[in-house]
Amino acid sequence: MVYDDIARRLATGLKFSDRAELAPFMARLMAAAGRELVAEADMIVPAPLHRLRLQSRRYNQAAEIARHLAVNAGLAFAPLALERRRNTPPQIGLGRKERMHNVAGAFLVPPGEKAAVAGRRILLVDDIYTTGSTLSACARALLRAGAASVDALTFAMAAPVDI
Repeated sequence: MVYDDIARRLATGLKFSDRAELAPFMARLMAAAGRELVAEADMIVPAPLHRLRLQSRRYNQAAEIARHLAVNAGLAFAPLALERRRNTPPQIGLGRKERMHNVAGAFLVPPGEKAAVAGRRILLVDDIYTTGSTLSACARALLRAGAASVDALTFAMAAPVDI
C-alpha cells in the first residue's frame, strides 16, 4: 500500500495504539501483494525492535505481522533470528543519510541463530518502508550470517525522503 491516510491509521494503530488485532488483516494484504516472495521463502524474519523499545510497546508490530504471514503460508517464523543490538533513536523526521547512519551496524544474527539462517531464503518483514535503511541493514546482517538470499515485504511504502 501507499502510506496514505488509511495505511497510516492501520500502521500507527498497530504500532502505537496497542491494536494487535490489526496484524492478521495486514498480513493477509501483504501475502496477496507479495505472493511470489512468500512462495520463494524458507523462513520469515521480522525487523527487530531493541529490547527497551519492545518493553515500552509490549510487542513488535513487525513480528506480529510476520507471525501471521508465516502461519498462513506454513513457513518457519524466526523472531529471534535477528537482533537490534543498539537502541537507535526513532527514524521519524530523519532524512536518508541520517537514517542510514542511525541503523549502521545496529543489527546482528545472534551466534545461536546462525545455523538456522545459513543457506535459507529469508523473507524480511517490516511495517513501513521509508528509505530502506532499516531493511538494508537487516539484510546485510542476515547475508553476513550466511543467508542464501533476503527479500523484503512491508505493509506500506512512504513517500520518498530526501531523494
